[in-house]
Amino acid sequence: MKRWALFLPFGIFVLLGFLLWRALYLDPKDVPSALVDKAFPEFSLPTLMDSKNKTVADIKGQVHLVNVWGTWCISCRVEHPFLVELAKQGVRIVGINYKDDNDAALKWLDDLGNPYVFSVDDEDGILSMDLGVTGAPETFIVDATGTIRHKHQGPITAGNWGPLETIWSSLVAESQAMNKVGGQ
Repeated sequence: MKRWALFLPFGIFVLLGFLLWRALYLDPKDVPSALVDKAFPEFSLPTLMDSKNKTVADIKGQVHLVNVWGTWCISCRVEHPFLVELAKQGVRIVGINYKDDNDAALKWLDDLGNPYVFSVDDEDGILSMDLGVTGAPETFIVDATGTIRHKHQGPITAGNWGPLETIWSSLVAESQAMNKVGGQ
């Protein structure tokens, strides 16, 4: 056997060690969503407020932020006042209440304000799994055709809304232009 072959396992060990060390410094937010530029997944879930079923058809026709949240989520509590402010400014937000207690969620919305056009109850986490959610909060920008155009992990705040607002505004303008062309 060649002498260099004896060092092969050591070389592999060093390479794997380097790759694992490098992985410690990767930001999971830098991993793009496989669903960007794909259709929002099909779903049929009851809303928190009145238990009426909503489907993907209910988010088509207008640009929406789709926000995955839960009362157990500390970052969601940080994000919530800003979402309420965005809703007051006309930003349409749909909520996905992720693996949560309905009574606690309703109390949360009653106490802190309800920024959602509607919020569905994803008690089993099926829709969230279909979206590839790794934790709450996560927010998707969905265009008027029901296509996911951007995914944001973590809370949306005044400090990070700027780039998201640019995407939001361009999609709203695109939707309005399409409506004008279609309406003429």
